[in-house]
Amino acid sequence: MISTLLVANRGEIARRIFRTCAELGIRTVAVHSDADENALHARVADTAVRLPGNTPAETYLRGDLVVKAAVAAGADAVHPGYGFLSENADFARAVLDAGLLWIGPSPAAIEAMASKTRAKELMGIAPLGDVTDADLPVLVKAAAGGGGRGMRIVRRLDELGTALEGARAEAASAFGDGEVFVEPYIERGRHVEVQILADTHGTVWPLGTRDCSLQRRHQKVIEEAPAPGLPEGLVKELYALAVRAARSVAYVGAGTVEFLVAEGRAHFLEMNTRLQVEHPVTEAVSGIDLVAEQLRVAEGHALPLDAPRARGHAIEARLYAEDPARDWAPQTGTLHRLAVPDGVRLDTGYTDGDEIGVHYDAMLAKVVAHAPTRAEALRKLAHALENTILHGPTTNRDLLVRSLRHEEFTAARMDTGFYERHLTELTAPAPDPHAPLAAALADAHGRSRFRGWRNVPSQPQTKRYLMAGEEHEVHYRHTREGLTADGVRVVHADARLVVLEVDGVRRKFDVSTYGDQVHVNNTALTALPRFPDAKAQLAPGSLLAPMPGTVVRVAEGLEAGSAVEAGQPLLWLEAMKMQHQITAPVTGVLSELRVLVGQQVEPGSLLAVVQAPL
Repeated sequence: MISTLLVANRGEIARRIFRTCAELGIRTVAVHSDADENALHARVADTAVRLPGNTPAETYLRGDLVVKAAVAAGADAVHPGYGFLSENADFARAVLDAGLLWIGPSPAAIEAMASKTRAKELMGIAPLGDVTDADLPVLVKAAAGGGGRGMRIVRRLDELGTALEGARAEAASAFGDGEVFVEPYIERGRHVEVQILADTHGTVWPLGTRDCSLQRRHQKVIEEAPAPGLPEGLVKELYALAVRAARSVAYVGAGTVEFLVAEGRAHFLEMNTRLQVEHPVTEAVSGIDLVAEQLRVAEGHALPLDAPRARGHAIEARLYAEDPARDWAPQTGTLHRLAVPDGVRLDTGYTDGDEIGVHYDAMLAKVVAHAPTRAEALRKLAHALENTILHGPTTNRDLLVRSLRHEEFTAARMDTGFYERHLTELTAPAPDPHAPLAAALADAHGRSRFRGWRNVPSQPQTKRYLMAGEEHEVHYRHTREGLTADGVRVVHADARLVVLEVDGVRRKFDVSTYGDQVHVNNTALTALPRFPDAKAQLAPGSLLAPMPGTVVRVAEGLEAGSAVEAGQPLLWLEAMKMQHQITAPVTGVLSELRVLVGQQVEPGSLLAVVQAPL
């Protein structure tokens, strides 16, 4: 019997496993990097062990340090979570060699399926050989790991070399393994997967399907169970293939078999030998706790012969600290407030006041809705996200709400190219036009407490805000009746709540201020100084860092004075385990190159300047 469990992971998955352990009476041990010293998962565990350093390579990817931590803390079992070392056979062996119980499949099964190339061989799928124009488009893919890292779509043969190099670098950074391979890219396929659970007595459960077609950078954004609209015969085929994959390696524990479905056919992608980020939707429709079942299977308990039947429909949305309108650039800073309405499930590794750093994945939370029908689940999740209080860096929350209400998605006609087709419309700014006035009135109320009303006509007061990339100027007055503004009736104004009547309709605005950052309902604003700083003006063609990160590569031969073409890759930044390409905005000359490989940069740092010809 397991008495003390160490989770070799961080964030929401560690906290989620700890929650199940608390229900089962199992003590918990967290490991944490220096950057995660005050992280939520480290605080809620019964015991925590420091892994010196900040980056994954220094900490969560150091299997030797994790095993030492488990032994030092008196743990008798290790759960790998997902990501990091969860599909590392050597780590599983090290755990077992230390006399600890491993919560997962055997090292041999991990080894067989952890490499996507070997997994395809087991399923009788031949790899793609030398790529020609006739093979395009193709997908370059990391052989190890997942989460969209180390993946590139190639549509032109002359782009293949760069894609291979970039994929290798990203895969090596994320998984410690730079092996990549090439496979055909299916343009309009749906990403469908089957959750399996297998015990040591020969029972393998196919626990239903999931659709994970809405993806950015080949990483899932919205997932649901069961996958809608699949013919019964295709579902049976998917189940059979998933069970076949599990039995081919004598699989034990929870795992996922992934497919692309196109034109009624299933194309095997890979088998993930671990729990998936999207496992909560399967839990919602099956009524079981997959982590609890993992622990019971590891203790030798047998599963019933028949898997539970699905009930209703569940949809999960991943909240990321990122800006979808700016190439999904990850965002950092303080998460001031995160509060989700009742009635949905929230899995998160953050709490109010936590810092979102540069070293790890940008996912803040998963929000899950379960309802009797798909339409009800969609409506429930969209409403919950729309009413979530989320104060801090830019997130993908608005994109998620619009995606859930998009006609193509509600009609279950989506595929993996959904965001390629619809990203522009889904990220079009739609700020509340009255948010700046509400922010100004709340600020004015706070200051007016120290400055009483005077019986002297006054000029309008002016405040400037940056909202959705545009500057807005608003005017108001202090009068005998209180604060007033043209065009609206100010019903109430204090530092936290403003009520305006516009064209006879009364609206409430909740206002929260954090320095120069103001959140009015779901609209984020930045208070601007009264007089702009002339020194802040930048030369035309300046390229600024869109996020904090590390310069991992500069284009070969690039130096000040180099001629460049519009769209040409100049350098690459790595942040939150993803690489981001910085390209020339115009055709011209690189007049300045301000950074070197290995240099750390902050958001807004000047990277380079490209001058267009006069």
